[in-house]
Amino acid sequence: MSLPLITDYEYGISAIDAQFHRPRRAAIHLIVEKGVAALVDTGTSFSVPGVVATLKQKNIAVEDVAYVILTHIHLDHAGGASQCMQFFPNAKLVVHPRGASHMANPIRLVAGAMSVYGEAEFKRVYGEIVPINIERIMEAPDESRINLNGRSLLFLDTPGHARHHNCIYDECSQSFFTGDTFGVSYREFDVNGREFVFPTTSPVQFDPVAAHTSIDRIISYKPRYAYLTHYSRIGNLEYHAQSLHDLIDAHVAIAQRAKDNGGERQSIISRALRNLLLQKLAEHGCQLPPNEINELLNTDIRLNAQGLIHWLDQPPDRFKQL
Repeated sequence: MSLPLITDYEYGISAIDAQFHRPRRAAIHLIVEKGVAALVDTGTSFSVPGVVATLKQKNIAVEDVAYVILTHIHLDHAGGASQCMQFFPNAKLVVHPRGASHMANPIRLVAGAMSVYGEAEFKRVYGEIVPINIERIMEAPDESRINLNGRSLLFLDTPGHARHHNCIYDECSQSFFTGDTFGVSYREFDVNGREFVFPTTSPVQFDPVAAHTSIDRIISYKPRYAYLTHYSRIGNLEYHAQSLHDLIDAHVAIAQRAKDNGGERQSIISRALRNLLLQKLAEHGCQLPPNEINELLNTDIRLNAQGLIHWLDQPPDRFKQL
């Protein structure tokens, strides 16, 4: 097969395009330390052949993949995990303790996704997900570490987007692999090297209080870069952290204004989120045509609105935390 888009950075880090819906929508990050490799997130089962082809192009044997690391188990991040474990015979799957059982027995994970997409669409988008041998799964609780051929990777429990979310601090590059905790930043929105970042509040475990805390925890390490799954490396992290804090609060305010609108909530929240992000992109200096911006944002706005509605429907004491 042809190689996916690959972006090589320093310190042995590369972004491999997961080929999920469109180019540069989701990244699989490869870390190589003296010939030994780890992957951070996997894309879907359809992403894995591109990863294998990339390893071959880089002269990395499949036997030299030591770890397949999941930031969390949402299927755009973890859907290819079982195929990865079949391809990489010596790899351990490293996952948050809350997600480990779902990798060993993915019945509930698959059933939940099928209830949203339908069986045919699920299989078209995600392919097949099979159980992973529990003996090959390594749980990574808060502040645990793994050793990648002498390179230390630190795991931090970082809820907000999901309760089963880790961010991984790479001391060598002084950078974090943040999954969805530090938001979404599509390269199409870059303006003169400046990135645009916005939060993901998608279903079903959005927690704004935890999200704020996790962002502050990441920034406390004073990292140089964050490697986002959607999409890859960003800098200027203190600025983006403040922007994320502001946008999380704005998302919550939009949701709360719509909480008594019953069946109209989805459309009201989606419209308000679109207007908010279009305004922020204009302030950012984005010159893309509105139809192109909308095309890039449509899925995120729909999922963010669904996540905010789910959050609204949680017990009333949730609001006392704000």
